[in-house]
Amino acid sequence: MDSGTKLRNIGPKSAAWLRQTGIRTHEDLVAAGSLAAYVRVKRAGFKPSLNLLYALEGAIMGCHWQEIPEERRNALVAAATEEVAKLPLPKNKRKPVPGAVTTVEYAREVRDDDAGDDDADRGGDGFDDGDAEDGLDAPGEGRGEAD
Repeated sequence: MDSGTKLRNIGPKSAAWLRQTGIRTHEDLVAAGSLAAYVRVKRAGFKPSLNLLYALEGAIMGCHWQEIPEERRNALVAAATEEVAKLPLPKNKRKPVPGAVTTVEYAREVRDDDAGDDDADRGGDGFDDGDAEDGLDAPGEGRGEAD
């Protein structure tokens, strides 16, 4: 894939990916193998489709990638899936390892301003629930609404 070398099935983008992963010639590709070359491209952070895997195999075999037998394609896909699963996730896709969840209960500290609050003594939430004599009724009460 040097400037004078063109591999069958390999376009300019794929050739650039391969060059960046150290595969520059047909001999380099044959020595590495289609699966290893594909995994190198994935490991480098590129996002090749399975068509690249087929194209690499076709380049080694000297045929169009669509002429690769179905059994060989299935074997390549299975091997590629297994090898790619071993690769670490990209930095932006890593998730923290789940750990044990612990619940911590804190005792509520009694402050001076809470001491005179009668809601605190009754376990209230500090909100008026409508039975105060402020002239406001709770929702649905005393507004002439039908039940």
